[in-house]
Amino acid sequence: MHRRVGPGEMPMFATMGQRIHLPGRGPANVLAAVCALFVAFPAHGELSAEELARLAQNPIANLVSVPFQNNTNFSVGPRDGTQNILNIQPVIPIELGSDWNLITRTIVPVVSQPGFEPGQTRTNGLGDIQFSAFLSPAKATGLVWGVGAIAQLPTNGNDRLGNDNWGLGPTFVVLHLEKGDPWVYGVLVNNVWSLSGDRQGGSYNNGLIQPFINYNLPGGTYLTSSPIVTVNWRASGSERWTVPLGGGVGHIFHFGRLPVNAQLSGYYNVARPDDAPSWQLRAQVQFMFPK
Repeated sequence: MHRRVGPGEMPMFATMGQRIHLPGRGPANVLAAVCALFVAFPAHGELSAEELARLAQNPIANLVSVPFQNNTNFSVGPRDGTQNILNIQPVIPIELGSDWNLITRTIVPVVSQPGFEPGQTRTNGLGDIQFSAFLSPAKATGLVWGVGAIAQLPTNGNDRLGNDNWGLGPTFVVLHLEKGDPWVYGVLVNNVWSLSGDRQGGSYNNGLIQPFINYNLPGGTYLTSSPIVTVNWRASGSERWTVPLGGGVGHIFHFGRLPVNAQLSGYYNVARPDDAPSWQLRAQVQFMFPK
């Protein structure tokens, strides 16, 4: 049986259909569409590197940003291949009056899947897009929270890259973010149920838990750990959970006047299904457009 990409492999942070037809849904067109945001929102340089780092660590900040998160997974499948998932994750906040924000996050996965059987070649293409929306208080400090819904769209270009059934479920995030405190920590949780099970891939019930902890150093450098724990509730025993441990380092720099959050980390899966990767290298570049 071929192992398909699940929500936890596309995440945040992550993550995870009749196929929907999107115009220009190839990787080049997706990149071009997202990069158009760079000219749609002006960049400002009023915030310090430390303030920008804390903004970047808040998944429901009132901040337009476009993270490009590349996950390289090693020892995937029965032939120990290498899988690569580039998650393009535009975040667009919408102000709902003066008291509430609606934070939208779209995860567009561009997947390179190794062959699982003799003679099977590598498959490249778009995976299943996930869209999340969080309702969050606009002026929260100390304890910050957001609650909403997540939808999975069957946009995959190949049956090895996703599922043809639409999915829907709840999502929420809570974090500690106190001015002057170098620690930023919290957790993001979601669960996605398929809305039907009569198409390619069958029904699914997938959960994601992403704890995150950051320690901020002077100058916009920070230490980070953000493992993505995933669970397939339809599996049993050791095939159910993927539990990574690890961490890395991040830094804020500027590309001209545009703030950029760069991050590099590594994770080892201490628990995993048989065909899941043994470890992961994650590299992220996040373009930030503060108001």
